[in-house]
Amino acid sequence: METAAYHHHDHHRQVVDHHDQQHQKKWEGEASTELKTCKPQQVWPLLEDFFGLNKWFPTLSICLPVEGLSGQPGCVRYCAGFKTPVDDRNNKTSSKKEIRVNWTKQKLLSTDRTRMVFSYSIVDGNVGFHSYVSTVKVAPTEEGGCSIKWWYEVEPVEGWKPQDLDGFIGKGLQVMATRMEEALQAYVEVTKS
Repeated sequence: METAAYHHHDHHRQVVDHHDQQHQKKWEGEASTELKTCKPQQVWPLLEDFFGLNKWFPTLSICLPVEGLSGQPGCVRYCAGFKTPVDDRNNKTSSKKEIRVNWTKQKLLSTDRTRMVFSYSIVDGNVGFHSYVSTVKVAPTEEGGCSIKWWYEVEPVEGWKPQDLDGFIGKGLQVMATRMEEALQAYVEVTKS
């Protein structure tokens, strides 16, 4: 069953953030995927539920509200239990076999229901992401389905390569799209009768 087409745009421009007095160069990337059988209006509510990311993102076991109301700018979610591409490398080089739970706190910066787009930042965590900002957008496709695009920028992350982050977000988005498409198809089947 072909559900999600994964398109990855591999462009690692080094972006200079002029607001940062240090002029740190940032990594910037984009991932996109297509849901052939779902309309944007079906997918947007699933993404807009800011505190519900664990329903869709792979290996993310916990997503809890920290403050605010889900989907309203300023709300904060706590995400934990996800696996990253560098976990295996770190475990191989570490002499201690310690179990570390990856976590971040993420703040919703803005949301636009009409344009079906939102932006958020990582405000705290233990995975080394600093000045991480991401924008996620749902848009219709010419074929009648929809696409999800995920843009991000972050200061270089210790122990990571830009390709690690691309793979983490790209594969995560692909799994999210597949899970959303399957859930929406099941919902349509149930509501037909």
